[in-house]
Amino acid sequence: MNRLSLYFRLIRLHKPIGILLLLWPTLWALWMASGGVPDWQLLLIFTLGTVLMRSAGCAINDYADRDFDKHVKRTVDRPITSGKIRPREALMVAAVLAITAFLLILQLNALTKQLSVAAVIIAGSYPYFKRFFAIPQAYLGIAFGFGIPMGFAAVQNSVPVEAWWLLVANIFWAVAYDTEYAMVDRDDDLKLGMKTSAITFGRFDVAAVMFCYAASFGILFAVGWQFGLRTWFALGLLVACAFAVYHYFLIRTREREGCFKAFNHNNWLGAAIFAGVFIDYLLRT
Repeated sequence: MNRLSLYFRLIRLHKPIGILLLLWPTLWALWMASGGVPDWQLLLIFTLGTVLMRSAGCAINDYADRDFDKHVKRTVDRPITSGKIRPREALMVAAVLAITAFLLILQLNALTKQLSVAAVIIAGSYPYFKRFFAIPQAYLGIAFGFGIPMGFAAVQNSVPVEAWWLLVANIFWAVAYDTEYAMVDRDDDLKLGMKTSAITFGRFDVAAVMFCYAASFGILFAVGWQFGLRTWFALGLLVACAFAVYHYFLIRTREREGCFKAFNHNNWLGAAIFAGVFIDYLLRT
């Protein structure tokens, strides 16, 4: 396997689910902030930035977890863990990707640039934060949702309170889907002494996931209502609710395959919410 193929695997471009889970809330924000008519250049910048920053985050995560991943079934063959890529190479890849992402936003306003610095710090610290925080998925939700305040800043040169509530909704959503993900590795994480929400919630893990879905949808509905979103947005949320119920049936037995399938299916949940936002604005313009 050549170097480029290894770097491709390092930054998980063969598994785009992480990019999509970052992208959907960013698109929600851009549409709401712009009243349903986002500038195409902003869309391009934020889409490319999402790909670059998620990829950089994967490289940093694998560098930080290189001594743990060798003990986890799902991660034992990752490029660093398997010895195919040196740790310092991963850091170089992450640096190049992060710098490229920053170059994209140089043409945007000062507030967006300031928030981008916070986004990089949060993304870079997450792999270490999860070693001592009982529910690191909440911190992941901040990292995966920071495109929300950045999107509002880019469009409005300010971050209204509704944007922060939208970020809170994304945190609850992230705790839900990443707990499903953590349920896959729970046995390995227990042996390693890692902190995850699946371990913290214990036998209430499934109930906690469903509560987080409900909290996320409730906040999303309230924020959407503030922006004048009505019927189509509500229908999008109803579809998302139906998907969450489907996830319940996938994870209730706590089997690895079902939990991993539920995690991956969250792409469609985020897409359903965006479709509701998109159509609601489209039919009003």
